[in-house]
Amino acid sequence: MDRDQSIAMGRAARAKVPRSSHAGWQPAAGRRDPVDILEAQDATRQPDLVPLRHERMLVSPFTFYRGAAAVMAADLAGTPTSGIQVQCCGDAHLANFGGFESPERTMVFDINDFDETLPGPWEWDVKRLAASLVVAARERGFDDAIARQTVSTSTMTYRIAMREFAAQRNLEVWYACLDLEGFTSRWGAGVSKADMTRLLTRVRKARSKDSLKAFAKLTEVVDGTVRIRNDPPLVERFEAFLPAGEAVDFDHRARQWLETYSRSLPPDRRHVLSGYRIVDFARKVVGVGSVGTRCWVALLLGRDGDDPLFLQVKEAEASVLAPYAGKSKYVNQGQRVVVGQRLMQAASDIFLGWERAEGMGGITRDFYVRQMWDGKMSVDLTTVDAAMLPIYGQMCSWTLARAHARSGDRIAIAAYLGSGDTFDRAIVEFALAYADQNVKDFDAASAARRAGQLTSV
Repeated sequence: MDRDQSIAMGRAARAKVPRSSHAGWQPAAGRRDPVDILEAQDATRQPDLVPLRHERMLVSPFTFYRGAAAVMAADLAGTPTSGIQVQCCGDAHLANFGGFESPERTMVFDINDFDETLPGPWEWDVKRLAASLVVAARERGFDDAIARQTVSTSTMTYRIAMREFAAQRNLEVWYACLDLEGFTSRWGAGVSKADMTRLLTRVRKARSKDSLKAFAKLTEVVDGTVRIRNDPPLVERFEAFLPAGEAVDFDHRARQWLETYSRSLPPDRRHVLSGYRIVDFARKVVGVGSVGTRCWVALLLGRDGDDPLFLQVKEAEASVLAPYAGKSKYVNQGQRVVVGQRLMQAASDIFLGWERAEGMGGITRDFYVRQMWDGKMSVDLTTVDAAMLPIYGQMCSWTLARAHARSGDRIAIAAYLGSGDTFDRAIVEFALAYADQNVKDFDAASAARRAGQLTSV
């Protein structure tokens, strides 16, 4: 499709689905009970970790929102869309963005969670991000004037960024990234000296968060052998919760599986990985909504005991978007995650790969693999102030626009959005209304826990 055709498609979509139609939110008459959706997810998770998942989700409306991607996916399916598809993140709330070191050892800001990635309407990601900004603002005690400003400026940033990407050549879009220098040039003038100092401190701390630091924190030496330290419930050695025979069998199969996973890597990365030997495995609890999915951490050693590598092996189930956007074309859900991540991220982990494994009970499950710690940095959303939150929202929105521009028709999306603020204002109203819905869902889930329907620790 040439440029003129893309512009025509975007304008035709605008005529069919006005930008103002995205405003507001009303639950459908037959809306599914959010507690039922959570319980359906619990059915495929490790039973002993399900109570911990509920405990983490039900701390506040914000933690509930983080874990309720499946609830919002069902709701978004009934909202207007332009019909223009991109590779969606699927769970684009603001806590799923952050900094990490690229393979070139440059600190970049990007999306950092792709468990739910799938092709779908670009509006779904925009709305999930926008509503998360309102939920976060209220969590911090900010009034709705600040929430409105945050969503308005963030959505405007997405719209303007998409117009900029629409004017760029394909390779310019593909090479675009947000590093510390880019952040300073775009938003540095609006950041206080105190906030900038905190940011730089977090960057320095993130750069020290590598496999050596993980090695010091997570391991111990027993009878002259290094192994992962048992630290339940966050990190548990398999012999701590499995019968001895099952633990030995799992360890054997896991070692075989990790070796076959390397086939999903490019030859040069496979060569690097071949320089490491597998030393130990443990079960690890991650995230909020992901608690209960199967996740391991693997310790490998390279040239000697001072050359560790930690890999995180995480189960990949079907995306929460799949019932509404369609099944992935990839049979292996781990491959779905990896391909989506590589499409959306400016720079990806060199060990990002996938595999399928037969677990306990003979059940086959899909997994993806990445480094556990690699200079990762996140903004502390419990302390972010009213001046920094809108800037952070703009960083997320620019990044999301870049990701969508890489995978979808950026020219058509830009033509749909136009140069005015009609879409921005509509998304503000949607985000405020959906944040209200999230509180109702949080209250319903909290009541279900009190009634014993949702277990917790």
